Amino acid sequence: MDTLIMVAQLILGLSILVGLHELGHLLTAKMFGMRVEKFSIGFPPKIVGFKWGETEYSIGAIPLGGFVKISGMVDESMDTEQLSSEPQPWEFRSKPAWQRLIVMLGGIIVNVITGIVIFVVLVYQKGETYYSRDQIIEHGIVAYDIGAMIGFQDGDKILDINGEPYRSINDLSSGEALLSSEGYYTVERNGELIRIEIPRGFINSFSNEESMMKFINIRMPFEVGEVVSGSPASTIGLQPRDKILGINGKPIAYFNELQSALAENKGEEASLVIERDGQRLEKSTNVSPEGTIGIVVNPLLEPVVQKYGISESIVKGTERAFGVVIVNARALGKMFTGEVSAKNVSGPIGMAKIYGKRWDWVKFWSITGLISMILAFMNLLPIPALDGGHVMFLLYEMVSGQAPSDKFLENAQKVGMVLLLALMVFAIGNDILKIFTT
Repeated sequence: MDTLIMVAQLILGLSILVGLHELGHLLTAKMFGMRVEKFSIGFPPKIVGFKWGETEYSIGAIPLGGFVKISGMVDESMDTEQLSSEPQPWEFRSKPAWQRLIVMLGGIIVNVITGIVIFVVLVYQKGETYYSRDQIIEHGIVAYDIGAMIGFQDGDKILDINGEPYRSINDLSSGEALLSSEGYYTVERNGELIRIEIPRGFINSFSNEESMMKFINIRMPFEVGEVVSGSPASTIGLQPRDKILGINGKPIAYFNELQSALAENKGEEASLVIERDGQRLEKSTNVSPEGTIGIVVNPLLEPVVQKYGISESIVKGTERAFGVVIVNARALGKMFTGEVSAKNVSGPIGMAKIYGKRWDWVKFWSITGLISMILAFMNLLPIPALDGGHVMFLLYEMVSGQAPSDKFLENAQKVGMVLLLALMVFAIGNDILKIFTT
């Protein structure tokens, strides 16, 4: 069932984005009087379709893309038979270069608009929920495996990133921070200022969503929330809202300190100092071999919740949308220098995992908005067979006054298709490799 939910979200998200992208091409083509022969969401074989006017609309069985077939255009269909005849007024090739350029940019523009709209709506409806810099400085952080690897320690108070104050805990693991050249965190530890370098290629440590949970988090003050019936905690009479102040003489203020103290006393008896209604109590209990005593805790630190009006949401949502493009552009650049591993390239399996095993509409639209902006960016790359390849040739035509020959465009399209197929095979191979290595 978990797999079905992930696949269903991926198919729905891609179908929406591909449909809108191809709709951008279709509408701009028809706007300039071009004949659109086919509009398909998904690749053949065709599952279902119908014809309306001059255009056949269909849904394909392979939901990893789509296409629009415009008369008189050399595209991924490699249908060049009509190019041997005289250009017709309704054909792509007979239109001015500036109109063809707008048609090729139509899908990218729609994806950008889609991404911006999704992020603006999410910001307006949900606002932002986060732990702030002030809260992190007050309570410090918990350093998990990846955080400890670069030098963080429990209790560190992070003051800035690259010498600049940050706003929320999310900024500490943002792509902007992890991709920065010669980046560093400034930390206060036991009254001293320490500089923790961000190693070259450190972003490769965050290969999946689970790895983000192994970096750092804010230290959380807590109280007993629920006592499991029949557990050691229930045996000694622990009650909801009790506060555990110490274990075997070791002070406890945060949940990670409780976990550490219990882990040190696995399978043994431990002496607890408890605060209840302002009174201090001492109780002894057995700790399970797993390092638990049978309680569920309540966090006592509330995150900052910030709501935005429509105008603020437009600004914030647009910034967030284009922030995705900027981070991905920087990551692509660093991939060519070897700083970012090509193993981070994900295919459909990796994308499905990003959506997750639980159907959460907020997360679904967040991921869909992110993918929409990435699709726009990737499609703009000057690679034949992508929209960016067509744009590159059209700009050449507009500057030089001479269009590349149909034969050249056909061969360029073939090269682009081979490159894209190779990239897809590589991405799917990465996905399969991650399944067996994580």
